[in-house]
Amino acid sequence: MTYTVAVRALCEFTAKVGDLDLRFTPSPTSQEGIAGHATVTSRRDDDYQREISLSGHFGPLHVRGRADGYDPARRQLEEIKTYRGDLDKMPANHRQLHWAQARIYGHLLCQQLQLPMLRVALVYFDIASQKETVMHEECTAEALRIYFEQHCSLFLEWAEQEMAHRQARDAELKAMRFPHADFRPGQRQLAEAMYKASTRSCCLLAQAPTGIGKSVGSLFPMLKATAAHGLDKVFFLAAKVPGRQMALDACAIVKNSAPLLPLRVLELSAKASACAHPDKACHGESCPLARGFYERLPLARAAALASGLILDKEAVRAIALQLDVCPYYLGMELARWSDVVIGDYNYYFDHSAMLYGMTVANDWKVNVLIDEAHNMVARTRGMYTAELEQANLKMLRKIAPEALKKPLDRVARQWTALLKEQDGDYLVHPALPDKFFAALQNVATAFGNYMTEHAAALDEDLQRFYFDVLLLNRLAESFGDHSLFDVSKTASGSTVCIRNIVPAPFLKSRFEASRSTALFSATLSPWNYYSDTLGMPESTAWVDVESPFQAEQLAVRVADTISTRYQHRPASLLPIAELMARQYAEAPGNYLAFFSSFDYMEKTATLFAQHFPDVPIWLQPRRMDDGARAQFLGRFGLETRGIGFAVLGGAFGEGIDLPGARLIGAFIATLGLPQINPVNEQIRQRMGDIFGAGYDYTYLYPGMQKVVQAAGRVIRTQSDKGVVYLIDDRFARPEIRQLLPTWWDVQLAER
Repeated sequence: MTYTVAVRALCEFTAKVGDLDLRFTPSPTSQEGIAGHATVTSRRDDDYQREISLSGHFGPLHVRGRADGYDPARRQLEEIKTYRGDLDKMPANHRQLHWAQARIYGHLLCQQLQLPMLRVALVYFDIASQKETVMHEECTAEALRIYFEQHCSLFLEWAEQEMAHRQARDAELKAMRFPHADFRPGQRQLAEAMYKASTRSCCLLAQAPTGIGKSVGSLFPMLKATAAHGLDKVFFLAAKVPGRQMALDACAIVKNSAPLLPLRVLELSAKASACAHPDKACHGESCPLARGFYERLPLARAAALASGLILDKEAVRAIALQLDVCPYYLGMELARWSDVVIGDYNYYFDHSAMLYGMTVANDWKVNVLIDEAHNMVARTRGMYTAELEQANLKMLRKIAPEALKKPLDRVARQWTALLKEQDGDYLVHPALPDKFFAALQNVATAFGNYMTEHAAALDEDLQRFYFDVLLLNRLAESFGDHSLFDVSKTASGSTVCIRNIVPAPFLKSRFEASRSTALFSATLSPWNYYSDTLGMPESTAWVDVESPFQAEQLAVRVADTISTRYQHRPASLLPIAELMARQYAEAPGNYLAFFSSFDYMEKTATLFAQHFPDVPIWLQPRRMDDGARAQFLGRFGLETRGIGFAVLGGAFGEGIDLPGARLIGAFIATLGLPQINPVNEQIRQRMGDIFGAGYDYTYLYPGMQKVVQAAGRVIRTQSDKGVVYLIDDRFARPEIRQLLPTWWDVQLAER
């Protein structure tokens, strides 16, 4: 068996030493880095060789990578690194890592070209001054071979352990049986679609009803595919914390059913929640867990992987603190060696997504599972949207160091010029304003230059502003029909924004990097809405899993004599209250009532309490922490009765599980349509231009997705029974009815 490792990964394992040092120093953006490499190589002679693919073997190790450049006339191999600021301030362990990479590439080149000698050079390119600093050493091929073998020897024991793990894992996965006695209705259909998608190496959109066991029904076939299709990892991504917990629970079910399966499961957590010393900076002079991090990392890494535990965030934290390493960065390291990695969408789909970056760098073969995928459009739009507030700029100009005042003033002047073009409160510009973005680029350069010298002294607000500017500039480089540039006036000033509308162009590379990406949810209709907006490949498969529930389990009633349109809401309050009271009197129990806004919810609840004071009610608070959320859900007991009032699309419209008597019905007094405002109207227009379905893609489909999700809280198991009232006359329309689940038997409510 051969173990393939990239040169960078090999060197990071064997040559990284010293402290973890995350002190912010402005580094080149990826675009600047690419441009810097191009500048350096363009200065070389015509026979200069660029991006040379190299590989070599050491026992079972296959080491591969791409060297930046080779000058045959000088017999000089070059490893090019771009940077900002004072090169002398670069940490010594960074330089050591760079030399390790250069020497490994040097050996591989000598081997490939049969060279007896080679000059190995580090070329540091300052993107500000465009100057090169070259450090070189004359090396014999023999010395480079010895260096290569030393580092391979350091890695080999670990690689042999990993190969043994892989063989044992795959053998057990091939023999693994489904963790339950049988599949639930619909679960087998979902599992087969997942496995077939991996077999065909295509993406999948799977609409599967709540309650069939989607997590296990998705994870099990992807684990079987891991062994059958030679995969390295499965990424299980969720939109929210409850989704991650369901993924962890599914992994626990699989592991418990197969005691000999050495499955490594890792949960990634946000830095803010993982940090053990939030009052300290991320470097060895401040944080004890950063000091000597790379010396203690091997023991912590080995201990975590040998534990046999599901490495959720609590387990990672416990091991990290026991061995005095940072929990967050231990988690990042463990992602390299885990079989199933559970995390938020952003770990694979964001600009600088860690799991996507590792997949590309290490040439991993992965399958990606995306739970509650109806959230993907909104979430990925947010990842590729950036804004600046004028009020922050005005405040920063007062506190900024003198060296930054002029660049900030220039941005302020261009901002004022933008506002002079604007009569109303909202304006979409047909193209990016060149002068404004030139000023932003200038301020980014000024901040970068200043921070190379004064990083430790920079105000937190200034640093945050700098990051926002960098993101705006980055999005400007790829600006197109998929996004808008708009300016909004508010009472406190104005906001400029590059607003992503269609995330498809940004996600294409993510889908291409996986063998199969499977998106699954109870609400993925119509499938073309998600396929279009997310940019799913043309080969994407679609499955609508049959529901395990019977129409007799859920009474769906349309209250078609009530309108919840904005202008009709005052007149709707009493009829809605009376309808809810009639249903409660007929079948006392626990109900959820969903409304389009807090104002609508609160007015209905107030009127309901006045007319029906004997019915217990409780309201979703406008501001809610974890404690308030738990308190609200705690009212839904097996022996309790009452009505919980909530906002559709909020914390209780999806991702909660209240089976049996804990919830027997729901009232949904809205179609869930997004608010009609200037931004949404621009989205409607752009969606119409691109897809020819502006209203549906902007308002109808996102709204109905929330309605079906909320209704899905009622029937959770095959023994549940309940009722859902759809309160609005528009629910009776054929084009609305066709967006409801096919197993529902929808009837008009009694009048």
